[in-house]
Amino acid sequence: MRIIGGSFKGRTLLVPKGLPVRPTTDFAREGLFNVLANHFDLSNISFLDLYAGTGAMTFEMASRGAKYIVSVDQHAACIRFITTMASKLNIPFIYPLKDDVLGYMKKSQSAFDLIFADPPYHTTDYNQLLETTLKSTCLKSEGWLIIEHPASVNFEQHLDFFRHMRYGNVNFSIFQLKSDQ
Repeated sequence: MRIIGGSFKGRTLLVPKGLPVRPTTDFAREGLFNVLANHFDLSNISFLDLYAGTGAMTFEMASRGAKYIVSVDQHAACIRFITTMASKLNIPFIYPLKDDVLGYMKKSQSAFDLIFADPPYHTTDYNQLLETTLKSTCLKSEGWLIIEHPASVNFEQHLDFFRHMRYGNVNFSIFQLKSDQ
């Protein structure tokens, strides 16, 4: 896995074999981060990485200066990898948590500027993830929830839908809570 931008740009993190992951492609991450950089000051945000896997999004965000990052995954090996890499890179503001994503969203008291969710593509719980996240207190007003999903999933009719982006086979849907909600 390669970090594509920021202070760790070009750094390669050797991911152990056997992790149950499907990392977001470099091409898709680069496109997404170009959009994010035009809407947010990435050097001063809080970020929640759901279904964190290898932590590709976590480390991209850390490389670009985020101040507080929580990475949630239910697989202990993924959390160990993120913890080890954060330590090796001397990034003390990454907080990896082994937890069920929906359970975490229901009990968390933290609020984030950006939430990124990359559930396994075979999941049938996209709507449950979306509703649980938007009903939680985890997303700050005017913050963005970004869900990576297959092309067969369409969120464009959702009240809080903001934007869809496609990079090759990778699809992102962005949701934004309005300040009056």
